[in-house]
Amino acid sequence: MAVRSRPAWVAPTLAGYRRAWLAPDLLAGLSAGAVVIPQAMAYATIADLPVAVGLYTCMVPMLVYALLGGSRAMSVSTTSTIATLTATTLVSAGVATGAADPVGSLMTLTLLVGVILVLARLCRLGSLVENISSATVLGLKIGVGATVAVGQLPKLLGETFNFSGHGFVRSLLAVGEAAGSVNWPTVALSLGAIAVLAGCKRFAPRVPGPLVVVVGSIALVWLTPLATAGVELIDPVSGGLPVPGVPDASHLAAPVPGALAIAVMSFLESAAVARGIRQAREPQIDSDQELLAAGAANVAGAFFSAMPAAGGFSQSAVNQSAGARTQVSTLVTVALAVLVALVLGPVLSLLPQAALAALVFVAVLGLINISELVRWARLSPVDFWVAVAVAVIGLTAGLLAAVAVGVGVTLVLVLRELNTPHVSVAGRDGECVRVHLDLGLYTANAMTNTRAIIELASDPEHATRAVVLGLDRQIVMTITVLEALQDLDRELAQRGIVLHLAALPIAATAVAERTPWFGALVAQGRVHRALDRAEPGPARSGDAGAHSPG
Repeated sequence: MAVRSRPAWVAPTLAGYRRAWLAPDLLAGLSAGAVVIPQAMAYATIADLPVAVGLYTCMVPMLVYALLGGSRAMSVSTTSTIATLTATTLVSAGVATGAADPVGSLMTLTLLVGVILVLARLCRLGSLVENISSATVLGLKIGVGATVAVGQLPKLLGETFNFSGHGFVRSLLAVGEAAGSVNWPTVALSLGAIAVLAGCKRFAPRVPGPLVVVVGSIALVWLTPLATAGVELIDPVSGGLPVPGVPDASHLAAPVPGALAIAVMSFLESAAVARGIRQAREPQIDSDQELLAAGAANVAGAFFSAMPAAGGFSQSAVNQSAGARTQVSTLVTVALAVLVALVLGPVLSLLPQAALAALVFVAVLGLINISELVRWARLSPVDFWVAVAVAVIGLTAGLLAAVAVGVGVTLVLVLRELNTPHVSVAGRDGECVRVHLDLGLYTANAMTNTRAIIELASDPEHATRAVVLGLDRQIVMTITVLEALQDLDRELAQRGIVLHLAALPIAATAVAERTPWFGALVAQGRVHRALDRAEPGPARSGDAGAHSPG
């Protein structure tokens, strides 16, 4: 009996696994875990959630992505952008600080994000979501970076309240409020942590700076009287694995707008990281497969108190540079997170808040890419102003509004590009002009393209009696397009010009043949297989436009 192989979408990176890959995957998983686990705990504090929630995000979501994701080296947990949008959503929905069950509300949000991503996969929207412009993403990241960086300053000075989810302006005011109650031991610890992170990144990139900061700050608290000098510690971390739970359905509608924004950014970040770290020898990244993997990771993580998850560039880069060959490295990272949760809970409780704030502060500074913005100002003013507008809206009106505006502006720009006439002259033979459409016709661009064809055929410098229209790009034929072509036929006929169609694909031809108008064109010899071989006969303007489509 033949053994039935597993479906291609299950563990695609493990196909053809070799024993020689095991050692590099083990090393890469441990290296990535040294970065992602401390970062995830720090990012949980952005949303004013227990650090254990960040630890849980390194378990179930990462495990599910390892079994479904198409990227061999991408590490999926949470990111500064996703954590900030999570904080903003929980605050906007009124279920953050002071909520009876903030973790239950988080589970609802994570579940909504996962469901949206899975629905997008079922509708095959992977390529559509990727149309979100780089300018929108850059502007949003600048807004996120500035908001989160300013939001961490009070903690770096010794203030305990978290302002990250309350917007840039409120966080900026909080800096002034915290200036009057600065705790100098906390400031010293913060500066030391930032120096270590920056030094590791600059001079020793292979050294896991976040792990050094976490271990070093815990050792300082243990060996010195920092805790009695006013340095605030994180809330006690209860050891053990996450207990399965049920999302809080009492706040189901309020987080939906934020869940949409998080879902979009989760997929965009994951797709960008997956493509950015893909090696030439590896398979291409399938957008719909990534939607499924990200959606399933979030749905599963929602029942285990995980934050919304996405691919992170820093941890993925560490994973890849350490030699990761497959998602086995991610399974190693998951095992390390489980070990930390089971054994090191009491030790993690000695971690100063300022150390986590330093981790977040240094991580988000990398999002404020002003040099890229300046470069875009020289290369593409449109992209520059879109990025600036999204960043300004993010800093003033909030990050959710920035995502909405950025997506809206992107769609407007895409539609404007698609609706711009793309008509070119393929050749002239006496009074016959051969016209090629560089893009297929559809509802929104049919009118602009037919007008451009009429203007071209009516050029007073050329006497035109026939137009051969090449439609090789017309993959899909709709009633709207047929009516537009019939109107074009009628308009040209009124000018004494006969319309011919050429190179229409088989599928589109099959639809057009159901109409009497197209049948009449065929009978009159006005439909041709190829644009360059079409031989229009004598002009018969009286035949044009005489029939209506059925």
